[in-house]
Amino acid sequence: MDPDRDDAARLRRGDTDGLAGLMRRHQDRLFRYLLRLVGDEPMAEDVFQQTWLRVAERISRYDAARPFAPWLFTVARHLALDQLRRRRPESLEEAAEPAAPLGSGDDPLARAMAGQRHSRLADALARLAPLDREVLSLRFEAELELPQLAETLGVPVPTAKARLYRALARLRERLLARAPAEEWR
Repeated sequence: MDPDRDDAARLRRGDTDGLAGLMRRHQDRLFRYLLRLVGDEPMAEDVFQQTWLRVAERISRYDAARPFAPWLFTVARHLALDQLRRRRPESLEEAAEPAAPLGSGDDPLARAMAGQRHSRLADALARLAPLDREVLSLRFEAELELPQLAETLGVPVPTAKARLYRALARLRERLLARAPAEEWR
């Protein structure tokens, strides 16, 4: 049996342990996604909390025949985009916000080199439009497959695939503009 569906059913019955189980399984990926999307830790924390409140309030709208993660990320996405629209009136496709720093390895020399690559990657991601950061975050940080990605974005699979391809191409352009291709291998 699917633990997400079990916990969602428990939450529908008013058992808050169901919400605790859902949070335990999804909180890390959800927060990373929100942080990448909004680019601001306090705002990501606010949206994170609002998302779980909304999940608890609207669990009856969740279709247990479908995976829980795309529904959760759709709820979070709508709340985050609402916050971004309130904060910045400009287009979400043109705006850029800083991204969270990434980790590094154990060996000092490898750590220094990885730190340099991670810094370039974080900078390149930060300079992408929020919608590009969103699709990359959903795919690679939230680990959603294309059908789940499409469902979360509310678009057909080919559209989600095209958005992902374009976001990867823009990221690649930014990375190659800052360093030669040999450094990324």
